[in-house]
Amino acid sequence: MDEVQAGRMPGADGAAVADADVAVVGAGQAGLSAAYFLHWAGLRAGSDFVVFDHAPRPGGAWQFRWPSLTYAKAHGVHSLPGMELAGGDPDLPSSQVVGAYFRRYEEEFDLRVLRPVDVAAVREGTGGRLRVETDRGTWSVRALLNATGTWDRPFLPYYPGQESFLGRQLHTAGYRGAAEFAGLHVVVVGGGTSAVQLLMELNEPGGAARTTWVTRRPPVFRDTPFDEEWGRSVVARVDDRVRQGLPPQSVVSVTGLAATEAVREARARGVLRREPVFDRITPHGVAWADGRTLDADVILWATGFRAALDHLAPLRLREAGGGVRLDGTRVVKDPRVHLLGYGPSASTIGANRAGRSSVREIRALLAAGDGAPLPVPAG
Repeated sequence: MDEVQAGRMPGADGAAVADADVAVVGAGQAGLSAAYFLHWAGLRAGSDFVVFDHAPRPGGAWQFRWPSLTYAKAHGVHSLPGMELAGGDPDLPSSQVVGAYFRRYEEEFDLRVLRPVDVAAVREGTGGRLRVETDRGTWSVRALLNATGTWDRPFLPYYPGQESFLGRQLHTAGYRGAAEFAGLHVVVVGGGTSAVQLLMELNEPGGAARTTWVTRRPPVFRDTPFDEEWGRSVVARVDDRVRQGLPPQSVVSVTGLAATEAVREARARGVLRREPVFDRITPHGVAWADGRTLDADVILWATGFRAALDHLAPLRLREAGGGVRLDGTRVVKDPRVHLLGYGPSASTIGANRAGRSSVREIRALLAAGDGAPLPVPAG
């Protein structure tokens, strides 16, 4: 459902407080996975649990991807639990394919996502409950599954002289297609999958942009399959950081870049030839400490995102290391709160698994006060 449900929302004046057992914040892959397992555990959407999403429509962060990122080009799109993602037109924008799939999913399992709703803050409530304050009212809940992802917090590093640049600077979150860069020299900054995708798109045969790729570290292209054993080792490395209360690493920093056929072809054409990152920005381009300079019209920051957790600040969940320490998905400082899509569960497959495991723990938390635990499906 796309609209806030009439009769199910408390008053916007803040006077009314609605009760629910669980709040799910975010309706992307992780949030919908959690809502699915809550549904199959016997909790009723809209009363026992509520799902908030600040986006205008279904699709999670996928709905904001650039239109030229077709479903065939998209990386890491996986099915949600209980419903296969099949039959997507490879030539359609990934935002359209995934958005339609998420919509069907919400309807199939009657998840009653409330949108658009912005969660402003989560605070300590009364009676051991959490107080969830939104722009459409306030809820009192016993547990919180936070699945807000990273899209709302694009990361822009600072380099000396950045404010003097006379050209255009934008983050990948604002990229809409290669056509607007025709005839321009674009410096693409960043070593992740998005940077590689954009470089290939900007340099497609017949394209009119020139590009220079700069990264802090030499990229590592992985030709071997990303199999189950490798996946477990990657998750273990990321999990170790969040267990220490450190900010999670990017997935690519652990896995490397997938050397697909398209990537191999782009490397052969010289499209993915990397330069070390510059030391400063000039009015007309970038410069290195050794005296080299490069003129540029655009600096495209493919520098990733950070976890969108500002609304949880009142709970003081962060550790001295800057991250949130987790045991699985559970926040060590507050076992009522789980972070999904954070750290080892940041991938779409990881988000599915995190949804299931977090609901197991939430089930136990609720049962501690209400009697026997509720069932959770095996699949």
